[in-house]
Amino acid sequence: MENSKCLKQGLCLLGLMLLVIGTTISYGQETGHYTPGVQGIKVGTLPPPGFYYIMHNVFYAADTYYDGDGNKSDIDFDVNVFANVHRFLYVWEDVMFGANYGVHVLIPTTYTDIRIGAFGIDDSKYGIGDIVIEPFLLSWNKSRYDISVALAAIAPVGSYDSHNAASPGKGFWSGMLTFGGTYYFDSNKSWHASILNRYEVHSGKKDFDVTPGDDLTFEWGIGKTIVSKAIYNVGVSGYSHWQLSNDKGSDVLYDPELHDKIFAVGPEVTCYIPQAKLNLELRSQFEFGAIDRSQGSKVCLSLFKNF
Repeated sequence: MENSKCLKQGLCLLGLMLLVIGTTISYGQETGHYTPGVQGIKVGTLPPPGFYYIMHNVFYAADTYYDGDGNKSDIDFDVNVFANVHRFLYVWEDVMFGANYGVHVLIPTTYTDIRIGAFGIDDSKYGIGDIVIEPFLLSWNKSRYDISVALAAIAPVGSYDSHNAASPGKGFWSGMLTFGGTYYFDSNKSWHASILNRYEVHSGKKDFDVTPGDDLTFEWGIGKTIVSKAIYNVGVSGYSHWQLSNDKGSDVLYDPELHDKIFAVGPEVTCYIPQAKLNLELRSQFEFGAIDRSQGSKVCLSLFKNF
């Protein structure tokens, strides 16, 4: 039994090594495209009709990697990522099925610095990541609840180098289905709870015969709205992420039944300034329960401007 456990952990570490080195004959476990935590307390609510420019500034740091059994891996792991994400959103009023209709494009730029001492890896890279194109977004806004549903494609246009662990691009396409909403506990909409589910399916990986398994991300937020000269929201937000199906392909030399997962929770405050049509958000989230991936913390400062 002990030998079997050691073998399983060894395979997990081997998969990680192959992931970051990026050899031409094999590849390690691959995570999905979507990065949770950039939207918070009212994650399930689409803003009112209009044109919006949204900028997210996200800093993620982790110095621990957990294996397929949920144990810390002694591999001298450290990663720091800064992402500056630009989103463009346009929403039309009451277009179909009594819902507002929106289109959305997201362009990320990232700087990644990663070190894995056990494998001699020490890479850093800045560049444009893979772009999200969301041509179909519907939102119903009622007195006590909001509902949103969307379809998106994630295009592998970001810089990708199979020999650089810090590459901002992932080298494969993804399709993403989004569904969620916000419930208001009182008629003044001062207390609210919000959820959003994102389901990802992926194409084959560039340069490798690997098709990553499907991913599910569940984001949530609970908050209180306080109205004064500005409009504030305070509360907590978090996320859960699971890989749902096995990676496939002839280059999957690791155990495909090792599915990654992670959870996070943390405080959040937002401030909307009506005169400037400007919304500011600040949240911090702390990860836990990692399986087959890094575990760290994330800080996000976002700016929403309505034109």
